[in-house]
Amino acid sequence: MHYEDDENYFRGYEWWLMKEAKRRNPNITLVALPWAFPGWVGHGKNWPYDYPDITASYVVNWFLGAKKYHDLDVDYVGIWNERNFDAKYIKVLRNTLDKVGLTGVGIIAADGDWSIADSLILDPDLNDSVEVIGAHYPGTTTVADALKTRKKLWSSEDYSTFNDEVGGGCWARILNQNYVNGNMTATISWNLVASYYDDLPFGRDGLMTAEEPWSGNYVVESPIWITGICTPFASLHKINKKSKDNPLRSAAHTTQFTQPGWTYLQTVGHLAQGGSYVALTDGKGNLTVVMETMTHDHSVCIRPPLPHFNVTSQKATFQLKGSFAPVEELQVWRSQFNFQTKTPTFFKKLPPLKLANGSFSLDLATDEVYTFTTVAAGTKGSFPEPPPSARFPKAYKDDFDARNPPFSEAPNFADQTGVFEYHVNLSDPGPHVFTLRQVLTERPVTWAADADQTVSVIGDYQWQNLTVACDVFMEEVRTGGVFVAARVDRGGQSIRSAAGVYFWVFADGTYKVTNDIAGQTILAEGLSGTRAYHWYTLSITVTGQFASGSLNGYPLWKNAVVLTPKNGWAAIGTNSFQLAQFDNFAVVAD
Repeated sequence: MHYEDDENYFRGYEWWLMKEAKRRNPNITLVALPWAFPGWVGHGKNWPYDYPDITASYVVNWFLGAKKYHDLDVDYVGIWNERNFDAKYIKVLRNTLDKVGLTGVGIIAADGDWSIADSLILDPDLNDSVEVIGAHYPGTTTVADALKTRKKLWSSEDYSTFNDEVGGGCWARILNQNYVNGNMTATISWNLVASYYDDLPFGRDGLMTAEEPWSGNYVVESPIWITGICTPFASLHKINKKSKDNPLRSAAHTTQFTQPGWTYLQTVGHLAQGGSYVALTDGKGNLTVVMETMTHDHSVCIRPPLPHFNVTSQKATFQLKGSFAPVEELQVWRSQFNFQTKTPTFFKKLPPLKLANGSFSLDLATDEVYTFTTVAAGTKGSFPEPPPSARFPKAYKDDFDARNPPFSEAPNFADQTGVFEYHVNLSDPGPHVFTLRQVLTERPVTWAADADQTVSVIGDYQWQNLTVACDVFMEEVRTGGVFVAARVDRGGQSIRSAAGVYFWVFADGTYKVTNDIAGQTILAEGLSGTRAYHWYTLSITVTGQFASGSLNGYPLWKNAVVLTPKNGWAAIGTNSFQLAQFDNFAVVAD
């Protein structure tokens, strides 16, 4: 909802992703967590809790739209990613959900640390409103007050680690030890697939990588084969009796052999010489045991700091008792990281393990992951050989005439601040019927320190010498301003301090060239004759330490000295949150 009267339940990739997940596994759990809010929610303030009724209605409408337009039942909702919680807002949200019949939607709070636990103990109404205590990057441990609440405890965001073999080791360790050490029955990876430019913050911090839509290349990384449930387990005391033994085929050590609704057994813990094991059941006779022996240096996550510990080779013996005592055979799957030889093997099926009187022993090396299970339907998935990796094309054009829905994003553009969508000028008979439009007119309630300007980057971060051209159209008469840029060197939560070469024109008839997105370091400035509601063609060329620009094909400034940055993306944007249009974007790089 860009504006208060604007409801569109088809923007973005998330609807498609949730439906594809449900198609593959109808039992999968869906969780929503706001990271930011539209500006109108905060009435000009960067704090959504000042207007709890408005904020709650905005969130609840999203849930209603998910059901109405996509037949999606979203199971849980968070508060505001890694920001201080507001008890009044949580109660209002619970009330608003209940009023529209969404009594089954559980609230997760507060998606930061464990500090809300103390408030839940002191405030019965708040306690009744919250179903799950969610912490981010808890380091596999919890706190006494959280345990006292007897709530479900989740690591509601974790991992965020580069997806090499050490990243896979991190994932293997915390999937087990979040429960063993902290009684957390869910570990949710941020993020699932790294599908954004590699040089943006947290590049390749996903379970797999698919960051080249222009080439189609993707990489199945070690965390995919290690992966555990990426959506929550039920709590120990609550088994989903509708759950069926229908293992997932797309992942590995945990998700193929458990399902949402399975529960942890009390028999979990640390191995004698380091490492850990967990055991889970579906309550219908099936058993899955996952164990890991990841060493410290090969399982470091990006955060928090990991205290030193030792893991050595060992022999482990397990004795099945109770209803599992009659089990005579377990299926075995193994991953070996083999850091020394650099010849890892992931998710390999071994011969079934024969049990003698419910007992089995095995020799465990370091940096291994095993799954022992009664579930016999496991299989190592296969995938087509992806197309070869390729750099972003050195010559690229987009006239935005793809006829995609007007609210869609253009391919390969990555909005860092603001929203750039396809737009149709139905009353324009000229060459600019189909354009790309920056549509936000008010600064959002932000999570990160976003730039005051809107900006969308594109291309190859290694570009040094390049020409960027684009037709631009300002829709703000007095304060309108747009830019094209080269060598933009930062994005994400660092976009506010991004350097580069920015060529701005303004509706008051002036231009400016700056070395930073904030417009503080001026390289050139003067009169341009530009005004609102007219199309202009801007072009900027950067070669070595010099930059030049033209307006409608005529040189407007030249040989501005650019010492840094040496490389970066191309970009387009506006000088504030305002309507502006772009067309016929083109870039040519050496």
